[in-house]
Amino acid sequence: MLAALIAVPVMAQQPPQAQQEPPNGLLLVAKPGMPDPNFRETVVLVTQAADASTVGVILNRPSPKKHEETGEVVYFGGPVMREVLVALYRPERKPEAAAFHVVKGIYLTMHPQNIAALVAKRDQRHRLYAGFSGWSPGQLQSELARDDWYALPPSAELLFRPDTGGMWEELVKKARARVTMR
Repeated sequence: MLAALIAVPVMAQQPPQAQQEPPNGLLLVAKPGMPDPNFRETVVLVTQAADASTVGVILNRPSPKKHEETGEVVYFGGPVMREVLVALYRPERKPEAAAFHVVKGIYLTMHPQNIAALVAKRDQRHRLYAGFSGWSPGQLQSELARDDWYALPPSAELLFRPDTGGMWEELVKKARARVTMR
């Protein structure tokens, strides 16, 4: 069933006027003993492109790095392209440039135009990440089949939680409780 959630085709990063905005986000919670050190004890927000590749950001790894202009903490988004700035944000209106719709009113983007607007305004709810997490088509399904992850629905409160300390432990408990109830 979890693999089916990931396998649902979704819209690629495209201009918002072309989007229907179906929910397109999922939380992956690394199971204890995750073999990949990049993802050990992480909570990853993922979204899937039309080609079935999956991208996301690690929600619970703040880095010591600060954004040059704003001074805000830049989180470690993942091991892919660490020099690229990624933003998870809730804009006042749909983004003008390419962005993945994640859940109602929340987007993930790597597009410099969107990020520049966020940094300039500073009043929109957002979080910045250095790099991202990525899986090729079929790779994440293999990891789910290997039982490396729990899958949970995301919420705006969790995505923008001010203190991410303890997030992984809380979600592991929540996921285990869900599995036990089935």
